Amino acid sequence: MPSSALPSPVRLLCVEDNPDDAELVALALERAAPHRRYTIDRVDDAESFSAAIGEPYDMILCDYNLPRFSPYAALQILAACRSSTPLVVVTRAIGEDAAVHVLRCGAKDYVTKDRLGTLPQVIDRVLEERTRVVEQDRLSGELAAAYERLKGLSARAVAAQERERLLISRELHDQLGQTLTGVLIHLHAAQRAAEPEAAQRHAATAVDLVQGAIGQVRTLSFSLRPAQLDLLGVATAVQTAVQRLAEPAGLQVRVLTRGIEPVRPGENASAAVRLVQEATANVVRHAKASRVDVRLRFLPDDRIAVLVVDDGIGFDKATVLSGQPGEHNVGLYGMIERIELVGGRLHIRTSPGRGVAVRAIL
Repeated sequence: MPSSALPSPVRLLCVEDNPDDAELVALALERAAPHRRYTIDRVDDAESFSAAIGEPYDMILCDYNLPRFSPYAALQILAACRSSTPLVVVTRAIGEDAAVHVLRCGAKDYVTKDRLGTLPQVIDRVLEERTRVVEQDRLSGELAAAYERLKGLSARAVAAQERERLLISRELHDQLGQTLTGVLIHLHAAQRAAEPEAAQRHAATAVDLVQGAIGQVRTLSFSLRPAQLDLLGVATAVQTAVQRLAEPAGLQVRVLTRGIEPVRPGENASAAVRLVQEATANVVRHAKASRVDVRLRFLPDDRIAVLVVDDGIGFDKATVLSGQPGEHNVGLYGMIERIELVGGRLHIRTSPGRGVAVRAIL
C-alpha cells in the first residue's frame, strides 16, 4: 500500500510516571489493533502536561495513581484551556465509587491495565463519540447562525415594507393629493364664476388635472405591479419598465432574454421586475451612464436570472454598503432585502469608474 494511502496515526498523550507501563500500553495497542497506527508521547506531571496539550492530540490516556498528578488535575487543566481532547483513565483496578466519580468529573471512560486488549475499542468508541459531538456543535452553530440571520431578515423585511409604505404615502400626498386638491379648487371656482367663459376655463383646467391624476395613478400602479406582467409576461414587463425610466433620461436601452419564459409568471416574476426597476432607477439617478443593458435568463424550475449592467461612474461598494441602511444606500439595501425575501441572492460588482453590474437568481 502506498504511504499516501495509509490512515493517519492516532496521536495519544500518555500521562504515566512509569515508562514501562507506557511501553506496555504501546505493545497492547500494536497487538490488539495491528491495522491501526498510534503515536504515543509520555508526560508525568502538571507542567509537562500543560505544555503538551497545546499539540493536536486525539486522546489522553491518564494513570489514576500518580505521585505528582491525577486525572482530576488533568481534567481541570483541560477545562481551563477549553480543550475538547477526551481523557480516558488507564490504571490498575480502582473501586467502583472512584471509577464513577472520575467519569462524572469528565473522563470519557476507564480501562484497567490487566485488560489493555480492549483499549483500541475504547479509543475508537470515544473518538467516534467526539466526532459526533463536534458535528452536532457545528450543526448547532449553523442553526443558531441561520436563526439569527432569519431574525435579522425578518426585521429588515418589516423595515423594507415600512419604507415602501412611506414612499407610497409620499407619492399619494405630494402628487395625487395635490392634484386632486387642484381639481376641487377649480371645480368650486367654476361653480362660483359669474361668466360662462370663466366657468368653462376652470372646468377645462379641472379636466386636465384629472387626466394628470389618472396618469399618476397608472404610474403608481405600474411601479407596484405592471399590468403587462400578467397580460404579456416578464420580458415585456421588464422592457416597459426599463423604457419608462431610461428613455426620458436619454439612456440607450437593450433588453436581451434567453431560455423559455413560463406561460404563467411565478411568484418571483414580480420581484424580477421590481429589481430591474430599482436598478435602472439607480442608474438614472446616480450612474451618469449612457446605456443600460438588461439580460433575463429563464432557468428550469421557474427560476429567473437577472443581470443589469451600466457604463456609469460606479462606486466603492465596501464604503456604500458599510453600516446601517441610510439615505446613501437605502436603494441598494432595498434590492438586497427584496431578493432575499424571495429566496434569492443579489451580487453587485462595481468599482469607481467601472460601471455597475447587478446580478441575481430568483
